[in-house]
Amino acid sequence: MEVSRVRALRGPNLWCRQTVIEAIVSCTEAERAISDVDAFEIRLRARFPDVDILRSTSQEPANSLAHALAYAALRLQSQAGCPVAFSRAAPTIEPGVYQVIVEYSEEAVGRQAFDLAQQLCVAAMQNLPFDITEGLSKLRELNEDIRLGPSTGAIVQAAVRRGIPYRRLTEGSLVQFGWGSRQRRIQAAETDSSSAIAEEIAQDKELTKRLLAAAGVPVPAGRCVDSAEDAWRAASEIGGPVVLKPRDGSQGRGVTVNIQTREQVMAAYALAAEITPDVIVERYYPGHDFRLLVVGDKLVAAARRDPPQVIGDGERSIAQLVAQINADPLRGEGHGSSLTKIRLDDIALATMAAQNYHADSVPEKGVLVTLRNNANLSTGGTATDVTDHVHPELAATAVAAAQMVGLDICGIDLVSENVYDPLDKQAGCIVEVNAAPGLRMHLNPSFGKGRAVGDAVIDNMFPDGANGRIPVVAVAGTNGKTTTVRLIAHLVATTGLRVGMTNSDGVYIGRNRIDTGDCSGPRSARNVLLHPDVDAAVFETARGGVLREGLGFDRCDVAVVTNVGTGDHLGLNFITTVEDLAIVKRVIVENVAPDGYAVLNAADPIVAAMADNCPGSVIYFAQDRNHPVLATHRAQGRRSVYVEGGAVVMAEGGFEHRIDLSAIPLVRNGLIGFQVENAMAALAAAWALGLDWAGVRAGIASFVNDAGTAPGRFNVFSYRGATLIADYGHNPDAIAALVQAVNAMPAHRRSVVISGAGDRRDVDIRRQTEILGDAFDDVILYEDMCQRGRADGEVLALLRAGLTNARRATHVQELHGEFLAIDTALERLQPGDLCLILIDQVEEALAHIAARIAAA
Repeated sequence: MEVSRVRALRGPNLWCRQTVIEAIVSCTEAERAISDVDAFEIRLRARFPDVDILRSTSQEPANSLAHALAYAALRLQSQAGCPVAFSRAAPTIEPGVYQVIVEYSEEAVGRQAFDLAQQLCVAAMQNLPFDITEGLSKLRELNEDIRLGPSTGAIVQAAVRRGIPYRRLTEGSLVQFGWGSRQRRIQAAETDSSSAIAEEIAQDKELTKRLLAAAGVPVPAGRCVDSAEDAWRAASEIGGPVVLKPRDGSQGRGVTVNIQTREQVMAAYALAAEITPDVIVERYYPGHDFRLLVVGDKLVAAARRDPPQVIGDGERSIAQLVAQINADPLRGEGHGSSLTKIRLDDIALATMAAQNYHADSVPEKGVLVTLRNNANLSTGGTATDVTDHVHPELAATAVAAAQMVGLDICGIDLVSENVYDPLDKQAGCIVEVNAAPGLRMHLNPSFGKGRAVGDAVIDNMFPDGANGRIPVVAVAGTNGKTTTVRLIAHLVATTGLRVGMTNSDGVYIGRNRIDTGDCSGPRSARNVLLHPDVDAAVFETARGGVLREGLGFDRCDVAVVTNVGTGDHLGLNFITTVEDLAIVKRVIVENVAPDGYAVLNAADPIVAAMADNCPGSVIYFAQDRNHPVLATHRAQGRRSVYVEGGAVVMAEGGFEHRIDLSAIPLVRNGLIGFQVENAMAALAAAWALGLDWAGVRAGIASFVNDAGTAPGRFNVFSYRGATLIADYGHNPDAIAALVQAVNAMPAHRRSVVISGAGDRRDVDIRRQTEILGDAFDDVILYEDMCQRGRADGEVLALLRAGLTNARRATHVQELHGEFLAIDTALERLQPGDLCLILIDQVEEALAHIAARIAAA
């Protein structure tokens, strides 16, 4: 078994909506029929009992090693704690070659699971040893390291339930919710509204106490000290049990409670001073330790925290009892699990010693042994939910404390007898206010009901049902994508929205191009959605990016498919037929929002059929109002766009809106048929977005198709009385559309300059000149930058072969160099001639043409 390529599809793709690992796997003849290999499945299950290839989720018969690989990689992730459910092994047109697809929740885990599954399958095939225990252990460890922790994870899952898109910005807990100008960000339980000043105040426990006291919130008496002797003096001034803690600390580190002798204070000071030189000594209040969680202006959860402790059974030692507790699968290291394992460290040993116990002591049955004096979950404590019992006045006190400090998410540490009564009715006080509080005690308390605190955070960040999304339009098709994208972006911009746009020329934020080159892939789309100055986004969505990485968004409001025609780039990446290509291009249609629209070319049967895959509604467009698909759609009262009486008509039921073709400069009074289709697609998208018609009319009238607005898209120039047209047409469908357009333009003699992209099929390269040879008098062939793996002269030979039976071309010339070919064509022009220049290096060629025109 040979794996030749493994890549991650990080967005919706042609296989599914989930993120997946995709690999190309080649199997030998024996590996294609593993059911015939003696005892293969027995050996496989002996090494990994949880795998059963007969239960594979693949739609194909599970009879190859590729199928076993797919399902094993899926089950390994599942065993490691990843919520995954989809795998498939799809045979390609090449015998023995499969595309293996496996869902992942964490990319690094998915890749490691795939590698482990490959080793497992080879071991089973060759009857070699395989240690599944070690492999799964490493996989679980990796998953624990990189997956979101419980606090961040709860907020993310709440966002997912609300339909709010999210993206991890780092391998840690920094997450963006929403897109563009509506985005928000969190890091664990901090939000982008969490004031840095408020967090500084919360860290300074002495300052926090002063502010809370000023607000009338009960706080313990005490002060800061800078030496052990000063700590003892402060304890003596308080005159009773005290607490010593770092002035700037967290998670209970360096905190010692309920002490009063000189020796205890001295030792506690030394412990706190290891964290920070400034130490607080304050009155100890007996009672329970409560954590109150405030989000915005509401108390959303409350828990009683109890320190780690064991109950004797008269048989086992404290160390053995702790080991039994730590065996609970809910307990782990750090904050990734619901509970933390108890540590018998120096602090625990000292706490036990104060009760006359040590680790090997065997407490009598029923005796409670406390292992720590503080109740933080990070030290192994437990939590009991008490949210429903909090007195309204106590809840209001907690909210007042959070707002006095200035925190939007705040953990209030309260010591009191109970939470049933307000603080003025009992001996209790607020001892700390915490920024970025841990949420796991509220999500999965040791006892009681878990609380939806992640939902509370999201509701506070996105009130009134907002989902953080901006309007997103995706455009796919064989031809016309870039012009349609630019026109839609222009129409949206006329409403005053700031538009982010990606296309084959670059990435644009408003009128500023922030990246250059072919930016029609998912990475560029994701970058636009990250930008805070984007109110709406329009994306050119090319096949290559979809195949390479999936979509750069989870769903769009409008999906436009301009055409498929006879296709382009066929023969690459196992996309060999027009039907294969359509499956790739319809990915954007499959991921339209339920309240969104797909804008589809009714005259292209493969595009029209995509309507069955759209979760939302459909707008069909076609120049012929009587086209059967469009006419049926229109008769059903659904949205349709067509040409009638010299105007583009938008119709739905009894509604009709008309825009004269003469008011659309792009289409040159309707003479350029493919631009009419591009304009209809853009108008349909504007309609789907609900744009104001007056703004749409103004926008389409102000869209000029020049080299600055839409470079390389039927740019028309005048040169010494001749007409020049520069276009990036690069496939037979585009060439045919260009020929139809130039035939509608008067000319004495017609010439064309063309090369061919080497990554096209031979038949596609030849077909371009077959079309041109019947429509142009002069044909200048050139070879330059676009050979793409072809040998020198190979593309020229194919282009020349296409002219063999040309019915019109009388002058054929072959040159090396794009600019030389352009210059040669220009020198032959006479007034009244027309020259179509099919450019390859768009910006450079347009600049060269502009320079020649300026010098004429």
